[in-house]
Amino acid sequence: MTDPISHAQIETTTDQGTTRLALRGAFSLEVLTPLVRDLSRAVGAGAVEVDLAAVTRLDTSAAWAICIAEKDAATNGQNFQITGLNEDSKTLLGAVKKALPQPEIYEAKPLNLTDRLEKAGRRIAASVGFMLELLGYLGLFIDRIVRSIRHPSQFRFTALVHHCNEVGVKAVPIVALMSFLIGVVLAFQGSTQLRQFGAEVFVVDLIAVSVLRELGILLTAIIVAGRTASAFTAAIGSMKMREEIDAMRTLGIDVAGALFVPRILALLLMLPILGLIANISGLVGGGLMSWIDLGISPGMFQTRLIENTGVWHLLVGMIKAPFFALIIGIVGCHAGMQVGSNAESLGQKTSSSVVTAIFAVIVTDAIFSIFFAQVGV
Repeated sequence: MTDPISHAQIETTTDQGTTRLALRGAFSLEVLTPLVRDLSRAVGAGAVEVDLAAVTRLDTSAAWAICIAEKDAATNGQNFQITGLNEDSKTLLGAVKKALPQPEIYEAKPLNLTDRLEKAGRRIAASVGFMLELLGYLGLFIDRIVRSIRHPSQFRFTALVHHCNEVGVKAVPIVALMSFLIGVVLAFQGSTQLRQFGAEVFVVDLIAVSVLRELGILLTAIIVAGRTASAFTAAIGSMKMREEIDAMRTLGIDVAGALFVPRILALLLMLPILGLIANISGLVGGGLMSWIDLGISPGMFQTRLIENTGVWHLLVGMIKAPFFALIIGIVGCHAGMQVGSNAESLGQKTSSSVVTAIFAVIVTDAIFSIFFAQVGV
């Protein structure tokens, strides 16, 4: 290779697995690209020898290319030799090597008991702080509801209807389908086990208690948490990124009353209705599977359901619905207000809100189960 401007030449030869690059002429920025290319090829092939005896001029850019190639060869465990160095070239290469950025190596400090206690304490403090923030948003919601009752003209009824449609009506197909399939699975698995004892008829009780008391409202809340908490966080977070919330405050618009109240109230209204739809779909699916697999007719299924299933099984599930709705709505709105000024923050908070809402719903359901077991309901 000969450069017409600087008359630089790179002669490449290979001898016994070693690639020898003989550089001749003046090497400056004009020939940096072919120099880097040839050095990279040589390093990729194996051992390298760079001969600088015939170099008339070596500037910083060419020295940088040689040092980078030497560093790559050392990383790959290959031999890299520079020959024919004069004093000027040797000084320049030494200075460039010292100027190359070096990775900072941090030695992991072993954690002692104090460090572990400090780490655990910080996590507990952060969790307590997060719970207090959620309680603050709950208080804010209650305050705005009371204010809306005292001043009905300030309530945003149109926003409430819109969010009821988004939260409730559009969720009906997925909730109904999910509950129907859960009823089918319960009936099939229950019949398989109960058939061993000749107690197939008790599959009706199994389906009724499982769907009405636990699975209907719990799985509905999980689905709503997945689709609604993320939607709340994304909507409010996007407004925060575009500084729309700051503009609302500048115009004197109450952010909590305009954004939080319609969303959380829509959940409070629609989640019990979705829970009822889930219960009906689960019972229909269980009854259909019982008819197909066990021969229990719809009339017999209905009779046993009414006779052996107390109303408290339904009430236990419905009592949980408002608490699940509050948790999902507050978590979603809180996460939306924590979004920063970039899209990465929006994605992180959206994922975090879904995980937190689902986790909180399951924990709350477990607490209710223990409570109702203790009071004998």
